[in-house]
Amino acid sequence: MKFAMLQTPSGPMPAVATSSGYVSVADIAEQAPPSLEALIRDQDRWLPALREVADGAAAPDTSPPFLAPMTERSVIAIGLNYHDHCREFGTPPPEAPIVFVKLPSSIIGPSDDITWDPEVTSDVDWEAELGVVIGRPARNVSVDDAGEAIFGYTAVNDVTARDIQRREAQWVRAKSLETFCPIGPVVVTRDELDPRRGIGIRSWVNGTQMQDSSTSELIFGVNELIAYLSRSFTLQPGDVIATGTPLGVGAFRTPPVFLRDGDVVEVELEGIGRLRNTCRVVGKEQA
Repeated sequence: MKFAMLQTPSGPMPAVATSSGYVSVADIAEQAPPSLEALIRDQDRWLPALREVADGAAAPDTSPPFLAPMTERSVIAIGLNYHDHCREFGTPPPEAPIVFVKLPSSIIGPSDDITWDPEVTSDVDWEAELGVVIGRPARNVSVDDAGEAIFGYTAVNDVTARDIQRREAQWVRAKSLETFCPIGPVVVTRDELDPRRGIGIRSWVNGTQMQDSSTSELIFGVNELIAYLSRSFTLQPGDVIATGTPLGVGAFRTPPVFLRDGDVVEVELEGIGRLRNTCRVVGKEQA
């Protein structure tokens, strides 16, 4: 199944893909959950009825304007987690996952503007990533059992201020400037995708392809990441794990390429869809 958050006359509402398009959950069931996170937390109640209307549904030919599907919790992100990115970075693969977070205030929708103040950063980069949406609490789970904690998958652009990242030992500020985490356009349930078999992951800037890889290049797989993280803290429904980016980011090109005002950056995950965000440089009074 595919889920999205849509702007409706009644406000933002979760929706499910059917053969006729995306349908608000409120049009299917009474007392519908107000967010996709709420639906995920109570999935045993909602999924059976929604599966009936979604079974056999073809992906809609046209997509409505989507909102960010997940907004309530932080994004737990992983650095240097693709073999091809490590080769690009000029470093051996890490022995353990490199973990940081992107704050909820950085999350935007799949067509919202990415903005930044030039007095804060001037070296803004893109990172196409597979996002794993947690569906059930996970604490001290094994690799073999980790899949049961997954609700589904989405696309993430881990936008990064490279100049801040170079200056600071911790990556949180460089990764968490407001608007630096486009997510969406939809969440696809785990029964429809398997990162172990390879999900295509690509990005473009102004129509020029920058990244073209596959999740088969992951160093630490999805189940390994869930097991590793769950040994330190409980993963909660609605958490998103951004699993790292492959070869092709701007900072390691010769010469480096950074995003500028008016640029359009696109991130696509096979089977999930495409983020398409326009970049805007703003002043302090507008930020």
